[in-house]
Amino acid sequence: MLVLSLFHKKHKMNYLELLNKRYATKAMNGEVVPEEKINNILEAIRLAPTSSGLQPFEVLVVTNKELKNQIREIAWNQSQVTDCSHLLVFAAWDHYTEERINHMFDLTNEIRGFKNEGWENYRQMLLSSYPQRDPQKNFEHAARQAYIGFMAGISQAAVEEVDCTPMEGFDPNALDKILNLQEKNLKSVLLLPVGYRDAEKDWLVNLVKVRKPMSELVTTIK
Repeated sequence: MLVLSLFHKKHKMNYLELLNKRYATKAMNGEVVPEEKINNILEAIRLAPTSSGLQPFEVLVVTNKELKNQIREIAWNQSQVTDCSHLLVFAAWDHYTEERINHMFDLTNEIRGFKNEGWENYRQMLLSSYPQRDPQKNFEHAARQAYIGFMAGISQAAVEEVDCTPMEGFDPNALDKILNLQEKNLKSVLLLPVGYRDAEKDWLVNLVKVRKPMSELVTTIK
C-alpha cells in the first residue's frame, strides 16, 4: 500500500508540474504532432464528464491549409490557427431535441446491456423539459459542457507534451458558415490550435505563470 501511495503521489506531482509548465502558446512552428498524441487528446475530450452524460458537442479536427487560412481571417489573424499542426473546433448542439436525447440514452442501454427503470424515468424527465426550453438557453447549456471537454483536451495536451492555445477570439457566425455547421445543427464555441511552440517568436514562452494565490481563490467553509 505504501508503494501504491508513493506512486500516486509521484503521478499527481508530475501532472501538476505539467500544468504549471503549460501556457497559451503565442507562436507555433508548424511541426506535425504525431497522430497517436492527437488521438489521446481527443480521447481525453471524449471521456470528459458532461451534464446527464449527453455530450452535447462535437469536435472538428482541421488540418486543411486552405480552411485554416479562412479561419485565421475571422480569428483576429492569430498565427497559431495556420501554424498549428491540428486545429480543434469545439461546436455545441444548437438545441436539445428528442432525437439527440434518445440517442444517448439508447447508446447507454446498448453498451451496458440492460435497461434501468430509474435511468428510463430520468430519460422521460429530460424529454419532458429540455426540448421545450428556449433554443438559446439550450445552446448555452450545451456550450458549457463543451468547455469541460475543452479543459480535458488542454490537460491531456500537457501530458503529451504538446503545446496548445485556448481561443475564444473568433467570429462564430463566420466560422459556422465556413464549416457548414448549420447543416449539422451545431454552433462553434471554442478553438484549440495544437502543435509545437516557436520559442524564438513566442513572447510568452519564458515568462513566469501568474495565478491568484490559493488564499484569494479558495474559501473553506467548515
